[in-house]
Amino acid sequence: MKSLINVIHLGLARGWTEFSIPILTWQGLLGALFAPVMLLVILWLFRERQAEGVSMALLMLPGFLSFQLAQEGLVGVAQKLALDREDGTLLRAKALPQGMLAYLIARVVVIVLSALMNLMLVLIPVFFIVPGLANVDGAGFVTLAWVFALAFLAIVPIGAVIGAIVKSPVAALALSLLPMGAMVAISGIFYPLTTLPVISEIFPVYWLGHGLRSALLPETAAVLEIGGSWRPLETALVLAAWAAGGLLLAPGILRRMARRTSGSEMEAGRRRYTQRG
Repeated sequence: MKSLINVIHLGLARGWTEFSIPILTWQGLLGALFAPVMLLVILWLFRERQAEGVSMALLMLPGFLSFQLAQEGLVGVAQKLALDREDGTLLRAKALPQGMLAYLIARVVVIVLSALMNLMLVLIPVFFIVPGLANVDGAGFVTLAWVFALAFLAIVPIGAVIGAIVKSPVAALALSLLPMGAMVAISGIFYPLTTLPVISEIFPVYWLGHGLRSALLPETAAVLEIGGSWRPLETALVLAAWAAGGLLLAPGILRRMARRTSGSEMEAGRRRYTQRG
């Protein structure tokens, strides 16, 4: 039990270090602020325009948050896992007692903290920019929290599986952008929702956007949705199903990836990494 506690503590400490050190540099800080600042500028420009009596900025906000979480949880995770395999981080973790468990805990910590930071960098300023957001009540914030958590659990394992099966960060970027782009394109997070194909309701990105809209938009905006309602039960069930499937599948694939990672493979990856640099 004591060794397990030490491993958890090591994973938490490593995750915090990997998250905090980059943003304490000016390059990392600029990188963290770039996307939220651009989003806030766009929302400010659309704050006065309305559709169905609702500010366009408020209608756009859930879509931007959905895209941000999908990108962080799918593309970001896939690239980081592939990079850690290539530069030897994964092999070093595998060589240590319980090193893989500490590594996975650290990865989860970094992903969660990054997602929360990105969410807060947007949500806090938009209260002063977007008309109508201040009217969101306690129930809305509860919905925001559980949709965000379930969607996170549904999307991150997809990125982990992609990162585990590819051989390089470049391949991870290409392969992760394809499913994310396809899901975003048919999930209606940036265009009228009643025109979506039925297949869109299979994927978690649609329900992520739908759930965030139900949390942040007024009840009158439900007329823009498929079926004209928010469907919280369906949102929870679909996201929970994707989360359960991903959490069952991803750990086994990650363990196989770690077992198959060898010193020669790491050296070949490091040579590719050096050549790209």
